[in-house]
Amino acid sequence: MDLSFSPELEAFRQTIRGFLATALGDDLRRGAAYNGGMFQDYETNIRWHRILAAQGWAAPAWPARFGGPGWSVEQRYLFASECAAAGAPALAPMGLGMCGPVLMGHGTEAQQAHFLPRILSGEDYWCQGYSEPGSGSDLAALNLDAKREGDVYRLNGSKIWTTHAHHANWMFALVRTDRSGKPQTGITFLLIPMDTPGLRVDPILFVSGEHEVNAVFFDDVCVPVANRVGAENDGWTVAKYLLEFERGGGNAGPGLEAAAQRLHRLAADHGVRLPEGKLTSLEVTVEAVKTLEFRLLSALGQGQNPGPESSMLKTLAGHARQLLSELTVELLGPTALGGAAGPRPPGATDEVAAATATAAARYFNMRALSIAGGTDEVQRDIIAKRVLGL
Repeated sequence: MDLSFSPELEAFRQTIRGFLATALGDDLRRGAAYNGGMFQDYETNIRWHRILAAQGWAAPAWPARFGGPGWSVEQRYLFASECAAAGAPALAPMGLGMCGPVLMGHGTEAQQAHFLPRILSGEDYWCQGYSEPGSGSDLAALNLDAKREGDVYRLNGSKIWTTHAHHANWMFALVRTDRSGKPQTGITFLLIPMDTPGLRVDPILFVSGEHEVNAVFFDDVCVPVANRVGAENDGWTVAKYLLEFERGGGNAGPGLEAAAQRLHRLAADHGVRLPEGKLTSLEVTVEAVKTLEFRLLSALGQGQNPGPESSMLKTLAGHARQLLSELTVELLGPTALGGAAGPRPPGATDEVAAATATAAARYFNMRALSIAGGTDEVQRDIIAKRVLGL
């Protein structure tokens, strides 16, 4: 695989670096560095989102006809690499990386015209209503009831582990519209305004103290039929399409590579030799993620969806993030337990101080990557059946 870049692409890289040097302020870098959660905090990511949107770069993977920059696979990789190296905040994926692609692939022209510009600008901020109590990994077992009454669906039930529902003004959700056949054949995909009467969001706090996820309750919540994406009872098709983008539509490799480099600098600063076994596993996994990601980006660049290989990427990237968090805690030792409230290590650089403040939170939060977005066991089943043909 030839990973060298042409003079034109190197010039593009310099354009990105020049933009980041002026647009990415110290406060945004600090917000990214001191984030201990699985997702960037809302305030930081929406500020960066709007800066990128004004530049036309909020959605590097979107085609130009839908408002994206129309970049090549190589340009998108370079952009992700430079943002990661510069310490830029991560953007929330629910709108840009999940709902947007679904609307491009399955939405009506009216839905595309209304929602896509608002996703790009950050005016609409989305959350994902998939998991429910008793139906997490077994997504087809979901029970949020949606009865058709004329031009609306009446919803009763709940969702759980809903990331950033307390910030979102829209949710894309799977609901149960038929119970007569196989579970997968009675599911419908809906777009739900979060200010609809009867909808309630209750916080769920992580053991590390962060508030990222929520329980969402629906009590006679009425949603227009016009907010349905795809046909009634065909939501499983839409859901599988979305999950491929959730698991494989991003740029995990550059972020992991930048994080591994920070880990090495942290070890050098402390004069610590990292455990060879885990370090080798991390480096091999990061290289595997990067290689697989190039394949997926190439498929996306040809107008294809990520496919079942996205489950491979999701599993590998999650494992790498967990290894990074483990190695950081092992390296820092007891000082990692102080968290953000702990004292700044004497003479520490900003990078060391940020790592020390977030190490424990990241360690705890990264444990969820084996479950979130589909458990590792589910991903391995998909890989075995749809990739390896077993």
